[in-house]
Amino acid sequence: MKKLSFSTVMLWAGMFFLYAPMFVLVFYSFNASKLVTVWGGFSIKWYGELFRDQQILDAVGTSLQVAFYASTMAVILGTMAAFVMTRFARGWGKLTLSNMITAPLVMPEVITGLSLLLLFVHMADFLGWPAERGMLTIWIAHSTFCAAYVAVVVSSRLREIDRSIEEAAMDLGATPLKTFFLITVPMISPAIIAGWLLSFSLSLDDLVIASFASGPGATTLPMVVFSSVRMGVSPKINALATLIILLVSLIAFVSWYFARRAEAKQRASSA
Repeated sequence: MKKLSFSTVMLWAGMFFLYAPMFVLVFYSFNASKLVTVWGGFSIKWYGELFRDQQILDAVGTSLQVAFYASTMAVILGTMAAFVMTRFARGWGKLTLSNMITAPLVMPEVITGLSLLLLFVHMADFLGWPAERGMLTIWIAHSTFCAAYVAVVVSSRLREIDRSIEEAAMDLGATPLKTFFLITVPMISPAIIAGWLLSFSLSLDDLVIASFASGPGATTLPMVVFSSVRMGVSPKINALATLIILLVSLIAFVSWYFARRAEAKQRASSA
């Protein structure tokens, strides 16, 4: 009988530590009892209750809209900042910009949310805009802190590409703007896509900053879940979490499947 190695034992222990709570959550999403810790029989009624809860459905729609627009804006701002950080000559301006861009990465979210709240309040007092906090202010807040992550991801890719290709394009008559969109952007597109997906996940998951930047007219899904958990965990939340886990697992499996197919085709063509 083959002995278990220390690495194998630690691997399974780590997987159990990470995924056991998720399996428990999925199991209790089919609980017929209103008490999430008491098993009352198998039932799927909480999934029906979930889709009849208009507050949760509206929060899901708001979170998806904010995450999409915030990640798109973060990609634009982050890519511009990364280009400045990697292509401009060293100086106090570049150093200041780099520090300001990377500050949200290490700053507590409570500080970021509070500073944005004070900014929106003073802008409303002096400029009259925004008139009230809602989806717009959440979008601005999420775009602000997600742009830092995009800048880090894209700048690492920009440092690795061969700049001689860009120089050759400009030697052949291409303008710097045309070179950027036709040469640079395709080369850094994997980093841009990764930054967009990372920003989408961060925006969809954010609770602290959204709590400071939101108003009565806009409530994101994490805020609804947190408020419902404070009043007592509802089985509907278990059903919602189960659907999110299922969706993420499905996306991961599809991505893995197509990656394996592409790798197999590449091996077949090279052989």
